[in-house]
Amino acid sequence: MKKKTKKNRKIKPFTIIMIIIDIFVGGCFFLFYGPFKGFKNKIISTAMITKTHQWIAYTFYSEEEVSKVVASNSYVIPDENMDLDEIVIDTSEKKHYDNEYDKEILTRENGNDDYKMIDVKVGKYDAHLVAVYDPSKVQLLTSPSFNTGKGQETMIKMCTRNGAKVCINGGGFQDITGYGSDIPIGYVIKDGEIIWSDNNNASNIIGMTYENKLLLINATGEEAIAAGIRDGIEFGPFLIVNGKKISSNSAAGGYDRAARVAIGQRKDGVILFLVTEGVHTKGPTLTEMADTLELYGAYNAANLDGGTSAQLVANGKLINTPKNVYGKTIEGGRRVVTGWGSVSYTHLRAHETGRNL
Repeated sequence: MKKKTKKNRKIKPFTIIMIIIDIFVGGCFFLFYGPFKGFKNKIISTAMITKTHQWIAYTFYSEEEVSKVVASNSYVIPDENMDLDEIVIDTSEKKHYDNEYDKEILTRENGNDDYKMIDVKVGKYDAHLVAVYDPSKVQLLTSPSFNTGKGQETMIKMCTRNGAKVCINGGGFQDITGYGSDIPIGYVIKDGEIIWSDNNNASNIIGMTYENKLLLINATGEEAIAAGIRDGIEFGPFLIVNGKKISSNSAAGGYDRAARVAIGQRKDGVILFLVTEGVHTKGPTLTEMADTLELYGAYNAANLDGGTSAQLVANGKLINTPKNVYGKTIEGGRRVVTGWGSVSYTHLRAHETGRNL
């Protein structure tokens, strides 16, 4: 008599998928909440590099945990009121210079009295430093509209549309999906008016005054305007205040490493744009940015939106090479909502009189 044998049972595809999902979820849980402190710090620090990706950190960790990691990689900003009286605008060429960096900034190139571009290193990363000689030309640029679903614009288009010769990107914007949006984060001030705000709180505002001086102030939009700001955006941190630099408690330099963008001003009024190469997680630290700006005479300076958004445009061409979080080049640059540019007098006069060019 033959013994009955059980037939081999096939595992259903659905069961296999569920097992794979369980393993994946379990692995992620172990990575995010396990004993790997360095991994958690990296995730949080990377997410906090720009305001547009902070939701990633808060998705996996509590506000308390995020605050602890940010604090452990904290930076110290000079705590004092700005003294704009130290800024005396005189950007003419001189017979004698304080040092080689001063000479490099103030010596015009090929008769170009508008700006000069200098290739530099920030830490070990390639970067582009621009000296804009006339601070009155430095204006806030914005995309055509906010919160319409169609307002984003690359810096090439924004720069060209506004008649600007050289431009950098500006503040942050909401980015839940990874594709950005046309919704700015924080205050946007143009011509002495708040044209966008998502809060009424005092925040770090980076602005140009009616006296064409870079003002860094922690204030509400209304307070910033009362302090003399004509154009401004909410972002930060401030890198140099009254000649005193940001300092860091860790090698990460605060928000870790990334491609970075900054704006600064020398005592003689020259505006500095600094844009570095790099990707979302590899690039200079904030302290390295401050060190470079200080070498070239920045008396005040602030950090702008970096990472994937980092863009420098000159004469209608993208100068740096923006890359996404995977290190892939973004042809033409990422679409953003605000920027800073040196606008031609023709466009300035047309704007002042309300005429269309």
